[in-house]
Amino acid sequence: MGSNLRAVARRRTQATKKKHDRDYEDTICEECGSGHFGSELLLCDQCDRGFHLFCLRPILPSVPSGSWFCPSCSSNRNSISRFPSVQTKIIDFFRIQRSSQSSESVCQVDICKRRRRTSIFASVKKKRRLLAYSPSEDSSRRLEQMASLATALTATGAEFSNELTYVRGMAPKSANCPAYEKGGMQILSKEDTDALNLCKIMMRRGECPPLMVVFDPFEGFTVEADKFIKDMTIITEYVGDVDYLKSRENDDGDSIMTLISAANSSNSLVICPDKRSNIARFINGINNHTPEGKKKQNLKCVRFDVDGEARVLLIANRDISKGDRLYYDYNAYEHEYPTEHFV
Repeated sequence: MGSNLRAVARRRTQATKKKHDRDYEDTICEECGSGHFGSELLLCDQCDRGFHLFCLRPILPSVPSGSWFCPSCSSNRNSISRFPSVQTKIIDFFRIQRSSQSSESVCQVDICKRRRRTSIFASVKKKRRLLAYSPSEDSSRRLEQMASLATALTATGAEFSNELTYVRGMAPKSANCPAYEKGGMQILSKEDTDALNLCKIMMRRGECPPLMVVFDPFEGFTVEADKFIKDMTIITEYVGDVDYLKSRENDDGDSIMTLISAANSSNSLVICPDKRSNIARFINGINNHTPEGKKKQNLKCVRFDVDGEARVLLIANRDISKGDRLYYDYNAYEHEYPTEHFV
């Protein structure tokens, strides 16, 4: 990724103990036997035994809302129910617009214009532009990809959304002002905005990114490339409900993303994907404390001013082969959340 792209931090709140009715200073983790990292110890609501968030498999990034039971006490948990790869159900779940022949033709014209424009620029001056993702050509494979995302969203109790949402009682759309960004926010160029809009059009038509959500016993839900993806390709936009950072200081959500980091903290905004989200929520972070972890990173998370609205994009920062898992640095240039225990 070019040096002109400013990476952003995914803000995650520090875990706290769930119970306060007695002293837990002597509590140790049942997995590693250590009592260190007390703020990372989670207590079972049935047996009262302690477990480090990072010792659990899959790792928990923060204290879950509601009751939590350790593996021994939750042996009767239901297995993940797979969403059916049925076209009608996929269309309903993702609210896919049935495109007419004319709309498809318009999209093809847009692609041709974008390609011609890119070639003209390339002949004058080499400048890297963002690429719209290339969906899988096989429609049945796209159904499988979307079913994998629907499975993950359903399992986590979220509904699909591919846009930032503004909910009554949270931050209004008028609060999303890139001018508040401390140090200023880079503006997405016209050509790159066209690429982003093309991604949105394709998703509305059911032509999803070539990605598969899989469940890993160590990492939980994670995302794999289902075909080759070129460097500088727009993978997806990070979406969810927009809220003020000050309202989420004690939030236990595991995926809160910085949207605006303002000089005046009262204007800082975050994206909360716990109720409405897309595939971005399931792309995992690297352990940025080890060389091995840093080598896994193949995406950058970047904030842009897009037509006067702050947006967060996940972009490939190198070529990605089919079967590779997608990773990016939660913290980027900041270090708000400890990642040394990530797998």
